[in-house]
Amino acid sequence: MTSNDTRNHIIQTGAELIGQKGFGSTGINAVLTAAGVPKGSFYHYFASKNDFGLAVIDTFADEYDTKLEAILKDTTRSCVERLQAYFDIGLEAMASCELTRGCLIGNLGQELAGQNEAFRKRLDTVFHSWEKRFEQCIEEAQQAGDVDASVNAADAASLLLSGWEGAILRAKVLKSPEPMERFVRVFFRQCLGIG
Repeated sequence: MTSNDTRNHIIQTGAELIGQKGFGSTGINAVLTAAGVPKGSFYHYFASKNDFGLAVIDTFADEYDTKLEAILKDTTRSCVERLQAYFDIGLEAMASCELTRGCLIGNLGQELAGQNEAFRKRLDTVFHSWEKRFEQCIEEAQQAGDVDASVNAADAASLLLSGWEGAILRAKVLKSPEPMERFVRVFFRQCLGIG
């Protein structure tokens, strides 16, 4: 395993554990045991647990950006179909984990934004990036005539991100996809005027 592979393996293993237990409840030793690497390896790549946490955020955000790009820039579909595909994939992901995990960035935002300014800023940057991608997709839908031009694309994108993250949280609490499904219906009908 190369040096970069080892670092990435630690990050991926840590992200999995953090997704299950939260950042505060995930110890470095647990990450290293699950990853099968010695303690010295951790401190070779990360100055502290916080440095590791920021690397987890950055890695997840990079991977998620690639997924968003593939969904929201898929020119074989209309922009409205792209947004629907995004929601469908989110619903499938929640079903696959039996509604227990949700969005890693959303979970970390709830856990850490009020405790650590570096985490808050990094998480806000990630959310802002996602919001801009949704805004661009909605603007493209307006240009195609699929969404009314009177809709404020920035507001709709902000509502999409905040509402979807909230619906994911409610789905975890209720152990039901119903809040997510309701959000999708309301977003398309009430916000975008579709359906």
